[in-house]
Parts: sequence; C-alpha cells; structure tokens
Amino acid sequence: MTNLLRTGTLLAVLTALFMGAGWLVGGTTGMIIALAFAVATNLFAYWNADRLVLAAYGARPIAEAEAPWLYEAVAALAQRAAIPMPRLYLIESAQPNAFATGRNPAHAAVAVTRGLLGALEPAEVVAVIGHELSHVVHRDTLTMTVAATIAGAIGMLANFAFFLGPRDDDREAPLGMLGALLVAILAPVAALLVQMAISRTREYEADRRGAEISGDPQSLASALRKIEAMARRTMVPDAERNPATAHLFIINPLNGARLASLFATHPATSERVRRLEAMAAARGSGGAGPWGASPSGPWGAHRTA
Repeated sequence: MTNLLRTGTLLAVLTALFMGAGWLVGGTTGMIIALAFAVATNLFAYWNADRLVLAAYGARPIAEAEAPWLYEAVAALAQRAAIPMPRLYLIESAQPNAFATGRNPAHAAVAVTRGLLGALEPAEVVAVIGHELSHVVHRDTLTMTVAATIAGAIGMLANFAFFLGPRDDDREAPLGMLGALLVAILAPVAALLVQMAISRTREYEADRRGAEISGDPQSLASALRKIEAMARRTMVPDAERNPATAHLFIINPLNGARLASLFATHPATSERVRRLEAMAAARGSGGAGPWGASPSGPWGAHRTA
C-alpha cells in the first residue's frame, strides 16, 4: 500500500508538471491538452514502460544456454525472494551496470551489461542481481520505470515548448515566449528532482534487502566500488541520450559529460558501501555467499577491472 501511494503521488506530481507546462505554453487550452496527454502517457507507461526502457538500451534476451550458471543463480535468488524467475536481458555496454524493470514481479526483467559480467567476480554479479530483485520485491520497478518514461516525455514537451512555443502576442499563452523558455528550462529539472527524491532512499533499502537475498553483503559492497570506478571512465551513449533513465541503474551510468549528471539520482556509494560492510560485520560474514566464489559457465571467468 505504501508503494502504491508513492507511485500515485509520483504520477500526480508529474501530471501536475505536464499541466503547468501546458498552461505556460498555451493557457487554459494548453493545460487541458497537457492533461489529456499526461493521462494517455500514464496509461501507456504502466503497460509498456519496461519494453520502452529495454528497447532504449538495445537489450536482448539472454538464452539459458549462454549462461547456465547465471540462470541457476537467478532462479535460486528468485526462490529466496519468493518471486517468479525474472526475464534476463543483456546490454552490449562495456560499463558494468544493471537495472530491473517491470510493472510487477510476474512481469519483471533484469538487464545486465556485458561489462558487469566481464569485470566482476561471479559472486559480485549474483549480489548485484540480488539488489535488483529487491526492487522487484518492493514493487519499485513500476514507479522507477514509469518515472523514467514520463520524465522523458516532459523533456520532449520542453523541447516542443522551446522550438514551437507561442509568440509573444499569443493571448492564450500567459507569458508568451518567456513561458515557453521557462518550461524548457524548469520542467526537465523538476522531473529530475522528483526522480531523485524517490530513488535515493530506495537504494539503501534495496542494498539491505538485496544483501539478505544473496546472503553476501560484502560482495555487493565490492561490486558497488568496482562499478562506480568503471562508470566514471566508461561512456554509455544510450544513457547519455536518455538521462531520465539514470535512476534505474544500480550506479548512475552518466559519466559527468552532461548537465543531467549533476542531479545525483543515487546516494553516495561510499555510504552504501559503509552500510553493507557494517551489515557484513554484524553477520560475521565476509565470504562469497551461498553460491561460492566461482560459478561455472561461459561468463564465470573473472577479468580484472
């Protein structure tokens, strides 16, 4: 119920942003058009946001024969989390990263990058997927994926307002071209702030619950350190073109080349690592977890980052 309330609040805020932007650009008529567009976008996002996000990153399904150890590990994680086995996707990117999507556990998907599978130890990969399954368990995936879709739509509206906005003598637009300019500047910023507010606190909880699912907080801490170090020096063109999706990933995929990366969608990695290491110490666990250090399979070999 709490997650449903947060999702409803998020949709209400983003819808209000749509309506405010519509009013600035086209007055009452613009606000009504924006409301209709927002309702249509909300409905479309609920049913299709996961497919849109996966398509934006060129993700393809991973066949079980490609990575039997990965399927075995994810199936065990899903069983421990009491959710159905999610679909697995691969993103051809050198940056190690991952995200989960889907409107509910029955329609969940986990996408991992080629870099994640190549640069991390298998136990660290398993810990990362445990984190992502925590988002699925808590129904975060619906809120986070819908937020990405609608925030992207607000960015499109801002571009429309800037390039095709009203003239200064347009009586329907209360602020004329100034209103269009304000929409172009403020709407994407406001959408990113909403995303930031919902994402940062959820990452701590996903780390905690994900470490419980994998049974290996130390490997998750190690994975976060490696991912952040490589993300800083590895460009992900799809993420740079779609900054509204940055909050989906376990670590912000933007490498600082765009203004959007100034709006941090994740808490500090150092604090996340500190909490996980404290959790590991409290559990008296610093080992590789229930799957051992080296699951067998074509992606099981470790490659130093």
